[in-house]
Amino acid sequence: MIKKEFLFCLLLVCSCTEEEEQPKPVQWDMKKSTEMNKEMAVEESINIDLYFAQHENWDVKETGTGLRYVILKKTDGAVPKPGMDAKTQYKISLLDGTEVYKTPADELDIFRVDKSEMESGIHEGIKLMKVGEKAKLVFPSHLAHGLVGDLQKIPPLSPLVVDIELIGIE
Repeated sequence: MIKKEFLFCLLLVCSCTEEEEQPKPVQWDMKKSTEMNKEMAVEESINIDLYFAQHENWDVKETGTGLRYVILKKTDGAVPKPGMDAKTQYKISLLDGTEVYKTPADELDIFRVDKSEMESGIHEGIKLMKVGEKAKLVFPSHLAHGLVGDLQKIPPLSPLVVDIELIGIE
């Protein structure tokens, strides 16, 4: 009987002295962040390439920031410049075709070029268009809502597809 009590106490003491495993500190630095961002940018670029591979007949152009665009309807209209108000209609979708935002058919969206809170990909793209033109803009998440998304309909790290018409400028 004493032997059993001794063994029970020994087990109890051993189980109580076991140290809890401490979480290991995260080993993270600027180099790892940079590498991770590069990998994500490459992955987004591949996904955008796959999107355009489905439309081989489009004349796709790419800027140095990663914006890709196609002018679907060409005109000889005026080109918007920074500080001008652009009157547009647009539809914003994810690469899989999920529509996230759209200008109502009976309304115009007016924004000041390079001065409003629109996605920077739209600001860059609108300056490549002329009044009356329709275009498709596709840009990586760093020209849209980046790591966070818009906390509503656009998930984090989402490249966007924007079908946009430049109605006028003032």
